Amino acid sequence: MMIRTPVFHQTHLLNPPQSLDFNMKLKEQESLSLLRRCKNMKEFNQVHVQILKLGLFWDSICASNLLATCALSDWGSMDSACSIFQRIDEPGTFDFNTMIRGYVKDLNMEEALFLYEEILERAIEPDNFTYPALLKACTWLQALKEGMQIHGHVHKLGFEDDMYVKNSLITMYGKCGDIELSSAVFEQIEQKNVISWSTIIAAHASLGMWLECLMLFRDMNDEGCCRPEESTLVSVLSACTHLGFLDQGRSTHGYLLRNIRELNVIVQTSLIDMYVKCGYLEKGMFLFQSMPEKNIRSYSVMISALAMQGYRREALRLFAEMLEKGLEPDDVVYVGVLSACSHAGLVTEGLQYFDRMKLEHGIEPTAQHYSCLVDLLGRAGMLSEALELIKNMQFEPNDVVWRTLLSACRAHHDIETAEIAAKNLFRLNSCNPSDYLTLSNIYARDQRWEDVSKIRTEMARKGIAQMPGFSMVEVKRKIYKEFTFAAITILLNKTKHRHNEL
Repeated sequence: MMIRTPVFHQTHLLNPPQSLDFNMKLKEQESLSLLRRCKNMKEFNQVHVQILKLGLFWDSICASNLLATCALSDWGSMDSACSIFQRIDEPGTFDFNTMIRGYVKDLNMEEALFLYEEILERAIEPDNFTYPALLKACTWLQALKEGMQIHGHVHKLGFEDDMYVKNSLITMYGKCGDIELSSAVFEQIEQKNVISWSTIIAAHASLGMWLECLMLFRDMNDEGCCRPEESTLVSVLSACTHLGFLDQGRSTHGYLLRNIRELNVIVQTSLIDMYVKCGYLEKGMFLFQSMPEKNIRSYSVMISALAMQGYRREALRLFAEMLEKGLEPDDVVYVGVLSACSHAGLVTEGLQYFDRMKLEHGIEPTAQHYSCLVDLLGRAGMLSEALELIKNMQFEPNDVVWRTLLSACRAHHDIETAEIAAKNLFRLNSCNPSDYLTLSNIYARDQRWEDVSKIRTEMARKGIAQMPGFSMVEVKRKIYKEFTFAAITILLNKTKHRHNEL
């Protein structure tokens, strides 16, 4: 006789789909947990294999997390990420965003923009997370036209109110040179946060609009709703450095000491740069020596400062100290070193450093390095050697190189070489009045008045006029622009000329 087992005793039949689903969920959570703990590609590949064996890859959550970990981790690989991305049947907005961010992180900006084209072709709708990375790619590539097109898409899809998107637009326009559009986006923000202020100040700083940087910083403080962060204060310090506004720089230094417990290397280096370029070398050196950790930029600032202010031997000793600490010099450091040799008249040492830069450290000389070397040889009166150096350059000499040679010719009254330098400057369509005036003064010294007249006539024909010189003075936190007597004469002559035209 056959005895039937009650249904509730048949445990293998109790909710089998739900039980299976529950087990898969557990395995999925376990895999995602392992994925979050990965620290290198070897560990990642092991988890990847496990996810494939368990058949979890076809779950959109697992696939997306796998892609994000591979593309966005510091140890990740975009090649592997591409392989994973291509295996996803229907990648969504999140997956495309991940790939765009990964390419931007990997500095492959063109691929990021190509991927956005694919999003549009597939009719996948972007979201507000798509655009900050894309705008960063446009900023990096200086692709203003593409950035404006993306701005149009942002407007069309209604993401203009997103703060991250707006801040990215401010940066993109500013660093692509269109400060008016950058400012227009900034003004549209009703409730500006610290990132918005920091972004617009940095945009002006990137274009060398230093006075505007300080005015924006003042406006930010007047609003009183935002506490400036370190990146903002670095831009302010750069503005003080370029304008020579020591009081404002000291005030910023005081704010940093009161509000930030430990200054990072970037801020400390900016402070050193501000003090030394405002003439307080001792204060700069004190801050430099007090730094617990120095980087290449710190040494570069100090070496250049010592070289410019007459402490050439000390600059070279500091370079030797940097090498002893195992820091690898870059092209900027070598500009300071060659400048130190130039001002100290160390021709042999300068040439040795130049060779060492190329052969030992593998740094390709730039126009700035050649200018330093031309200045070095020019100051020593070795003008024929300087000219030969320029002729043997691996690339076309720019106006700075020829201008350096022309200045050296004036100091040593070498008319023949001066004419060669000036001819090349004029060939480069130089509109710098100092080039014409330097050659004119060389001719005047030799009493070649006819040639002086030709130079002056050529300046008038091209509409090249000497800019009036002025000084900016800070008195009781107010900035005054003072013109020299010669500058006033130039301004009066210009006014008289315009009056005659009218």
